[in-house]
Amino acid sequence: MNGNAKNNRVVILSACPVSPQMRDYLRNGDYIIACDAGYRNAAALQCSPDLVVGDFDSAPNPNFENTVILPHEKDDTDTQYAAAWAADNGAAQVLMLGALGGKRLEHTISNLSTGLYLEKRGVRAVLANEESEIHYLMPGKKLVLEKENWMYFSVFPLEGTLSGITIEGAYYPLQDAQLKMDYPLGVSNEFVQPHITLCCRQGTGIVILTKRD
Repeated sequence: MNGNAKNNRVVILSACPVSPQMRDYLRNGDYIIACDAGYRNAAALQCSPDLVVGDFDSAPNPNFENTVILPHEKDDTDTQYAAAWAADNGAAQVLMLGALGGKRLEHTISNLSTGLYLEKRGVRAVLANEESEIHYLMPGKKLVLEKENWMYFSVFPLEGTLSGITIEGAYYPLQDAQLKMDYPLGVSNEFVQPHITLCCRQGTGIVILTKRD
């Protein structure tokens, strides 16, 4: 994509396999970082990484020209390192592909944490696979999502209670409500307008867009 990270979008490729149809997410100007075995996803997406990072415990080192080799024993995951690199280098947005699903649920949860880390650093983060997109709901920031081909959306708190949450344009609207992690009130809502608008006063959450069953 021949991109530049500063003031642009960074695409992080993690290790969960992606299908060729996910290439539709890519656009000119993207700066692409492949994390460890995530470099294998570049072939499916018909793209070439601008940077490869990893400790290469799950795949051999591809000996790509621009590679950062990380230690095996570290606090950051490979994806977290890539996210921090993107934020440090002025990325405005980060799209994470190959970060959802797979055999290890803890990796998906870890990647959700990484997306929240980016949002707290002022970088817009989205995680996507073939059936879903995940967006972050941050306090005091309005989130507008287009219906497009999505059928459902669900809202879950991440940190504590989502307080003062308002949802407009939905089959089940909310006004100054609360969402708690021990009761899934926000699951399987639907669009009734071309877009939905969400905001909250306190807490952080995720909004999951899902295609029709």
